[in-house]
Amino acid sequence: VQLQASGGGLVQAGGSLRLSCAASIRTFSSYAMAWFRQAPGKEREFVARISRYGGSTYYADSVKGRFTISRDNAKSTVYLQMNSLKSEDTAVYYCAASSVPTTRPGDMNYWGKGTLVTVSS
Repeated sequence: VQLQASGGGLVQAGGSLRLSCAASIRTFSSYAMAWFRQAPGKEREFVARISRYGGSTYYADSVKGRFTISRDNAKSTVYLQMNSLKSEDTAVYYCAASSVPTTRPGDMNYWGKGTLVTVSS
């Protein structure tokens, strides 16, 4: 199983980025998907989660109203649209898959390699 995140980069504060995570999971729709992030010197933190068919989403308070998670099961891909970016959003962003809906990193079944998002102020 592989999860490949992409779409990171350098953006000015107030700008937008869209992250993608392509999964090589035959039964992609069997997994809830989530995004986490880890800033330098900090622990990995939950960002957003989406249910197996996209009917339910959940966000960390710090990104609510600015970030949107979505998925396309036909393409085995999950997205994170990030708007109104702030310098504190700077981090390596990771996608993850879990067999149960959860926000805890320890409960994730699979992790992708991260993609770096840098927001300049």
